[in-house]
Amino acid sequence: MHIAVYSPNEQGKGHFGSGEIVENKPIGFPHEHSAVKRVGPLFYWAWAKSLATFEIPLHPHSGFEIISYVLTGTVGHRDTLGNLQQVSTGGAQVMQTGSGVYHAEELPAGTEMFQIWFEPHLARAVKEAPTYHQYDHEQFPVEEADGVRIKHVIGPQAPIRLVTDAEMADIEIAAGQSWTYSLPDGYALAAVVVSGRGTAWPQRQADGGAADNAPLETGDFTVVTTNGTESVVFQADPGESLRLVAIRVPAEVEYPLYRK
Repeated sequence: MHIAVYSPNEQGKGHFGSGEIVENKPIGFPHEHSAVKRVGPLFYWAWAKSLATFEIPLHPHSGFEIISYVLTGTVGHRDTLGNLQQVSTGGAQVMQTGSGVYHAEELPAGTEMFQIWFEPHLARAVKEAPTYHQYDHEQFPVEEADGVRIKHVIGPQAPIRLVTDAEMADIEIAAGQSWTYSLPDGYALAAVVVSGRGTAWPQRQADGGAADNAPLETGDFTVVTTNGTESVVFQADPGESLRLVAIRVPAEVEYPLYRK
């Protein structure tokens, strides 16, 4: 198992307007100099923060499956399909952009969101009609046990299903507690630390010895890969909870991926 951690300084940067919206990009475009270019079909990941109310004007997308996940605040959406919607903290907007759609987003001051692009087989995706769906926080199933709260966002236990092979969860680990995830052979786990501090290590390292520990703190982006089915442990520091948004995707896919 390999656990790589990328600090916010190693991530791409972006902004809209005159800096009304600023972005850290765990996975960015080539000119944004993020250390991670993609993780399998996970193509792009931006953490946007609105310092003042601002609308990103109508702009086009095609092919990609795009989720906007609201960490706090409200995100407004309008598009050329006729949708005019708002979604608030914990909710999500999903566009399967297909043959093409224009959309605009409005972020009031204080709003934070992730925008994440997944890449299906683009030659097939662009032949499909574009769609838009919206989900409120309450529509996502949540399970709690042993100090860990898991909100299922994408995947078989969640209301969002993509063409891309992907699962996504929002995980909160209470102070001093841990969450163990079994990563199947051929898959990678990518996670952003939304808040808190903690540590990740391979489960086979039973004592969590410092040699293989990967310290984590707010804003860090970690990518976990394996050479077989293995488990990774995420543990919150004593006195401080740890919140992660984690995405599982294949490390490689059988269709051609877009060359950034």
